[in-house]
Amino acid sequence: MITIDLSIVIITLNEEHHLPRLLADLNLQTWQNFEIIHVDSASIDNTVPLSQHHARNFEHYRIVQMEKRGVSLGRNTGAAQAKGHRILFLDADTRLPPNFLAESMWELEYRSLDIGIVLMSSYSLPARQVIGYELMNIGITLSRRFFPTAVGACLFSTRQAHEAIGGFDEKLKLCEDCNYVLKAQQTKQFSGQIIKPRFMFNPRRLNQDGILRTGWTYLKANMLRFFKGELYKNEVPYEFGHYSNT
Repeated sequence: MITIDLSIVIITLNEEHHLPRLLADLNLQTWQNFEIIHVDSASIDNTVPLSQHHARNFEHYRIVQMEKRGVSLGRNTGAAQAKGHRILFLDADTRLPPNFLAESMWELEYRSLDIGIVLMSSYSLPARQVIGYELMNIGITLSRRFFPTAVGACLFSTRQAHEAIGGFDEKLKLCEDCNYVLKAQQTKQFSGQIIKPRFMFNPRRLNQDGILRTGWTYLKANMLRFFKGELYKNEVPYEFGHYSNT
């Protein structure tokens, strides 16, 4: 019986342009002991047919189609089917270098980490986007000890940790990823740290919303979270899939 070490949960909503690129990156990974669980939130484009086409390139690949839409719902749905000890949550517009999984899994095991927070690579991006990405990375790094934050587009966890903290809070529309790592820290059962490998993140959100607006949205949201608690009343409006799919 083959033991799967890692379950990769990819959530999508109309990602026909980005999902094939991410799947190509996963196909080129130097470490291959993983399964892919693609959870689609009722896409109306060719996301699912393209996923079915690329599935033939992987030994372990499942597609889960949901009628309802939601970031946390999709991640939790995928995690519920995970067979691996570890889980990697990915958004479809992420890109991974070929050695990403090998280096990440080694570091997670070597450091005995339950939660692996991954920073964003700004390599080859325009200067203004480099500034935006690195400021977000600095914020994640500075807050990691007293009020941890994370980018849910690329986040490692374990099945045990995920189940113990109740997964991603489906009532939250924003900062559900930050809430996730905070809950893990507060239990004091699970170790979480920033790991060295970085992932590439499509700058479409910065391009569409603007660097200043995007930065202010997340700064405001996390300041409110720190002083008043989680954003259950949609204090900072944010809609899943509002950004361009190109």
